[in-house]
Amino acid sequence: MVKLPPLRALSLFNLSILNDLHHTHQSISFTLHLLLSCNLIHQAESLILKLVSGRLNSSSSPSKDQSSLLQSFINHYPNSDPICTVLYESIVNAYVQANLPEEALCYFNQMMDRGLVTKSNTFNSLLILLTKSNNFEKAWLLFSGLKDKAEFDVYSFGIMIKGCCEANDLTKAFEVLDLLEDVGLSPNVVIYTTLVDGCCKNGDIELAKRLFYKMEELGLVANQHSYTVLINGCFRKGLRKDGFWLFERMKENGILPNIYTYNSIMNEYCKDGKVGRAFALFDEMRERGLTPNVVLYNTLIGGLCREKKVREAEELVSHMKQDGLSPNLVTYNTLIDGVLLRYDGQLPSLVTYNILISVFAKVGNFNGASNLVREMEERGFVPSKVTYTILIDAYIRSDNIKKAFELYSSISKAGLAVDVCTVGALINGLCGKGNMKEASKLFKSMADMQLKPNDVIYNMLINGYCKEGSTYRALMLLREMRAHGMVPSIASYSSTIGVLCKDGKWKEAEVLVEDMLNLGLKPSISVYNTVSQAKV
Repeated sequence: MVKLPPLRALSLFNLSILNDLHHTHQSISFTLHLLLSCNLIHQAESLILKLVSGRLNSSSSPSKDQSSLLQSFINHYPNSDPICTVLYESIVNAYVQANLPEEALCYFNQMMDRGLVTKSNTFNSLLILLTKSNNFEKAWLLFSGLKDKAEFDVYSFGIMIKGCCEANDLTKAFEVLDLLEDVGLSPNVVIYTTLVDGCCKNGDIELAKRLFYKMEELGLVANQHSYTVLINGCFRKGLRKDGFWLFERMKENGILPNIYTYNSIMNEYCKDGKVGRAFALFDEMRERGLTPNVVLYNTLIGGLCREKKVREAEELVSHMKQDGLSPNLVTYNTLIDGVLLRYDGQLPSLVTYNILISVFAKVGNFNGASNLVREMEERGFVPSKVTYTILIDAYIRSDNIKKAFELYSSISKAGLAVDVCTVGALINGLCGKGNMKEASKLFKSMADMQLKPNDVIYNMLINGYCKEGSTYRALMLLREMRAHGMVPSIASYSSTIGVLCKDGKWKEAEVLVEDMLNLGLKPSISVYNTVSQAKV
């Protein structure tokens, strides 16, 4: 192994890990030394990460794997050996990647105590981990203790300023800004934007504005985020005019709004009852190729519900799902609030419960719908035919035919009579699945239940038969409809004509075209073309 190239040696080492072999202290030490001496830092960090995260089997005890082993590696190198600094940095970076701030800080402090100088990248990574893991005080002590010993870059200051702002300590944030300027560095757009955001969240909108304009005085160009945080801050303080002005100024300066900017403006329009303007921005955003997220959809759904336009809100949820987005708890709660608002906040009635169940069912939240059914029963309401039909239709739409039929069986057990709408929902599901045999059985059973099929059910069956190429059954149902005084849909006529032509029965197809014209239905150009081609 000694004569092998380092990457080949590492490959064999990793292969042994996959085969669950145990490594000795010596084999780990040798491989790590080989990688560091060849300046393969990334690979060395990866090996240490395996060790500290318990993914590397060692013949030593688990506690020795993470403490004594690493310490023995470090003690092997004097301060004068360049590998010593690189090893410390690799250990710190490995602990950072493992999300272990205490251990990373311990080895970093040990490194500083030995008088070793680290790269700013290692220090910055540790600082980010400390600020993100609710260890702001430790991050501040580390930063303060090293400000006269280490060479920070502008990113070090930026990380610390962000940490101060997130800890709501603006005094310390401005101390760091002063220190940055004292060492001869210039704050960038990110730092100023962080401070603007911090001031806005702290309620000091005037200071946020001064910082925003100072940024421009320094020749820094505000970006999308800079504008968005200040716009949000203005709206939060009720300065609507300022927020809208900033939005227009942003576009005038050639800074294109992002989805977060659009959401902020649209939310304000919705609050003000100007849902139409919000939707105009929604269209503008999509024309620019921006993809809306769940938060943005929820903003519009909330705006519609405030206007008691619950049906339009439901339709928007469907569009949302078409965009590949899943409604979240906020979406559902907004819709429910919208329904309750529509009924002036009164206690839900059976009608209200059915609407709420319909909302949940349409967005595919069957657990929510089931919970509402349980709640209504606990309040003394008995699920009606409408309740069952809503749920059956929802299960049909989600391709769960089995569950739909289970509910269908429950209707009679509950002492309720099945109606045309319920049977129609099931026939629709069976036709959609191409199961015309069962659809036909259900259709024929309607006579036994003294139910008269409506034109919707006939059209479902006709289209289902056309899809499977059964011209005889499709024609029979068309004639039956006409005999009962119903007018088949254009789609039913067109589908049947298409299947007849495919079978070479263009004369029968021509009769149907004539029938359509007599009924005042206008055949499409494609229908005429289909018949013409069948004649050839």
